[in-house]
Amino acid sequence: MYGVMNSVRTRFAPSPTGIMHIGNVRAALLNYLFAKQNNGTFVLRIEDTDQQRNIELGTQHIIRHLKWLGLIYTEGPEVGGDFGPYFQSERSDTYQKHLEILHEKDFVYRCFCTPEELEIRRNRQIAMKRAPRYEGTCLKLTKEEVTQKLNDKTSYIWRMKVDSSKKVSFKDLARGVLEFDLQHFSDFPLTREDGTFTFIFANCIDDCEMKMSHVFRGEEHLSNTVSQTVLYQALEYALPTFWHLPILCNQEGKKLSKRDKGFSLDDVENQGFLPETICNYLGILGASFEQEIMSLDLLAKNFKFDHLHGASQIKYDIEKLKWMNHKWIASYDLDKLVQLCKPFLAKQYDLSKISDEQLTLFIKLIQNDLQTLLDSVDQLKFYFEKPSVRRDTLSGIIEPEKIDLLFNILKNEPTTPAWDQFLSNIKPKTKAAGITDKEMFGTVRTLLTGSPKGMQMNDLFTCLGAEEFFVRIKQQL
Repeated sequence: MYGVMNSVRTRFAPSPTGIMHIGNVRAALLNYLFAKQNNGTFVLRIEDTDQQRNIELGTQHIIRHLKWLGLIYTEGPEVGGDFGPYFQSERSDTYQKHLEILHEKDFVYRCFCTPEELEIRRNRQIAMKRAPRYEGTCLKLTKEEVTQKLNDKTSYIWRMKVDSSKKVSFKDLARGVLEFDLQHFSDFPLTREDGTFTFIFANCIDDCEMKMSHVFRGEEHLSNTVSQTVLYQALEYALPTFWHLPILCNQEGKKLSKRDKGFSLDDVENQGFLPETICNYLGILGASFEQEIMSLDLLAKNFKFDHLHGASQIKYDIEKLKWMNHKWIASYDLDKLVQLCKPFLAKQYDLSKISDEQLTLFIKLIQNDLQTLLDSVDQLKFYFEKPSVRRDTLSGIIEPEKIDLLFNILKNEPTTPAWDQFLSNIKPKTKAAGITDKEMFGTVRTLLTGSPKGMQMNDLFTCLGAEEFFVRIKQQL
């Protein structure tokens, strides 16, 4: 049976074995949104049974990232709850208890096959164009043979018996009830040689014991769900409702990997994307919304979990993420935006000589031009680093024969305290010399910033101040 839990309980269950990436974040987000929409409980559980692969501070990074994203869990590490502990490494007694129950019911057996033997058989099956799976070798051992191996202290693991004559089914939120013939699945391991418990077993037991009503995870876990359904039934636990999330792919249709730009959450954060943007984009990805820019609260309210598409993959578009980040930045609280831009600017420039008031003015002037927080570094480079412009770089901006004409006008231009006054002084002179406004503005901006493109000229005048504005022009001339 499935879907019988009274209260909604979802979980995010990462392993502290590597970086948090966009796929992890999307799984966490959708579990969070579903719990929030249904006044349920969102649980963080750390699956750290594979001690050899765990990285130092892995759990702290996961917790920090969730807090940064605003995905606040209601049960888990540092928070507690009624179903702890929330680290698998602290739950071995629970797994052992369930293993003994399965042993008593004759659902498991010892497997003495070595990894080398299993690899040889696997390669042979592949060579024969057969699906590689365990053939039940040790299930055929007699009691005497098992006893002898135990007396010889031969190492072993525990395997779950899979009845190939049966079928299992479970409910998927996007695809409805899915049925699988177990003749295509083999007896799967519940423990490792060192006595620790496998992902399939520990993950399932935790979901049972923690009373998870819904399990949302990637499409790649579909075969694991089949195996775990066998466990649920053997232990007589009610099945949760599953949702196997579409795999995130790059624009070429390949599964996202570490080589793809914007794959890891650290990369995205360091590139200057806002947490609101990341949640917003991943929340609407693969779905259709009239309003695309939404906070977490709006996403939780508007996400239609009863109208899901059964696609197996969806494309992750970094350009759409940038567009959405631009929209979020443009509407962001200015004081907060200044504080977020500061660390990016401080890595590149000395901010000690600029006041908070000045910096706030600068960020206000460039706010609508920022795609990411990191863009503020390039946008304000002109202020911190005086450009050195070669004459030949101006040839694409102004006709070469006009350069000296404009330079002579600028050399003799008096310092004025206001941009409008400068403009009213210089325009008649440049017009008389046959210099267009585009040529004049492009050249002056290049002399000031090193680039013909950038913020409006009056804003440049405001940022630099009248004195620095004219000093820079005349130094370049």
